[in-house]
Amino acid sequence: MKERGIIFNSEMVRAILDGRKTQTRRVMKVQPVLNGNWWEAYGAAWGKENKSVPVVPCHSLANNCPYGQVGDRLWVRETWQGPLVDSEKAYDLFKDPAPYQKVENCVYKADGGHAPEYIDFDDKFRQGWRPSIHMPRWASRVTLEITDVRVERLQEASDDDFKAEGYPLERELTGGSTDPFCWFRHLWNSISKPECNFESNPWVWVIEFKRV
Repeated sequence: MKERGIIFNSEMVRAILDGRKTQTRRVMKVQPVLNGNWWEAYGAAWGKENKSVPVVPCHSLANNCPYGQVGDRLWVRETWQGPLVDSEKAYDLFKDPAPYQKVENCVYKADGGHAPEYIDFDDKFRQGWRPSIHMPRWASRVTLEITDVRVERLQEASDDDFKAEGYPLERELTGGSTDPFCWFRHLWNSISKPECNFESNPWVWVIEFKRV
């Protein structure tokens, strides 16, 4: 079993914590190329009509999946701040931060609070969040176990798949359509690069997971 970090924005972290998100789709950096009647990528090939392909252990696709294989784990990187301690512990923190590098000494943007205020190591007053890309393993509060991996065209997802991507609760929908397809298309286009938007229908890694 291997562990890898994976970034989610605050909206998706909330969906994971709520149990609404059990899938994630990520664009394949190497897009399959159509060669006659076969799609080809990473030394693997599948029929032109196949829009979804399981990624099985020891297969070349599995060996090249950047997110791992079934049974591997993903630790979630999210927007955060920490470690934060009370003023009477500040000196000890600055002297040796290691004992305070724990989840309970962190705050997370996904929880909906205001950006924290704190004194930094240079004794300067600060306010703000640290970006998810800089989150170390010790600060991650969410670990996921991969239960299935496949590659497929983005538009092949079903309504059930769209909902498993973190479809919001009815009370959280604000304006626009409540249709899962429209919701996911808007979500995808809001976070993807223009050349990989929903309409371009890229091949994606589909990672299904459960929280552990």
